[in-house]
Amino acid sequence: MPKSASLKPFDHYLVHPGKKVNLGKLPTAQAKHIPDRPAAEAQTLQAAQRIGELQDILYAEGRRSLLFIFQGLDASGKDGAIRKVFDAVNPAGLHITSFKSPSPEELRHDFLWRIHQKAPALGTLAVFNRSHYEDVLIVRVHQDRFLSDHLRNDKNLWPRRFHQIGSFERMLVDSSTTILKFFLHISREEQAERFRARQQDPKKHWKLAAGDFDERKFWDDYHAAYEQMLPNTSTDFAPWYIIPADRKWTRNYLISHIIAAKMESLGLHYPELTDQTLVQRRFK
Repeated sequence: MPKSASLKPFDHYLVHPGKKVNLGKLPTAQAKHIPDRPAAEAQTLQAAQRIGELQDILYAEGRRSLLFIFQGLDASGKDGAIRKVFDAVNPAGLHITSFKSPSPEELRHDFLWRIHQKAPALGTLAVFNRSHYEDVLIVRVHQDRFLSDHLRNDKNLWPRRFHQIGSFERMLVDSSTTILKFFLHISREEQAERFRARQQDPKKHWKLAAGDFDERKFWDDYHAAYEQMLPNTSTDFAPWYIIPADRKWTRNYLISHIIAAKMESLGLHYPELTDQTLVQRRFK
């Protein structure tokens, strides 16, 4: 991947703040400005390698951090994308957190309580596999399960949470954390194919859950929740990208190149040695 890589070619996938999103009209497979599969897969490996190199500099520099948020419906490929994109990163500088539905204990606190402690330390990368956005997605779709009566009747709950998320992410950015957010956009048909593949492969049986069948009934509800959330929480300082995710190699190419280009833009540098005599001293 060229070191002069720019984010400009990926503006097509960017969610512009306040601009309406209609997921039904956005492609889940077709993607612009991507080479054919063999070339794309080779260039994804190059981008992943560059992410690893830049993470090493980030760690040495120790002045800033990056947070990458992955959201998507079940089987959209969050785990696979994370494995592929961060394959060359030193595990010591990468922290991955998978957030599940909020527990009863977590529901007793404000919805950002469980999130903040997992924010990245300076010099590190953090990946959220699902995130605080679950509290405006699954919690919104299943209000009867997660919300008390007084919150279910609060008409300002979701706008207020969007605002609180924006303030939280602004605080992280002001504390030297760069944020990128990816929504993996999969079709209903491809999701069903992946569920069937799990049924047929004994090595993937562990991924199956009764909820996989139940949650498909709420497909339209989830899309409606995403269409509200994405434009209301995509900002200049913490943007959302909608990634076509039916083709894994397309998904991986886009995410790896967006992350690598963003890291390139930070102007990372290894710190200079303050005591130059250490270079000449001999070890005994």
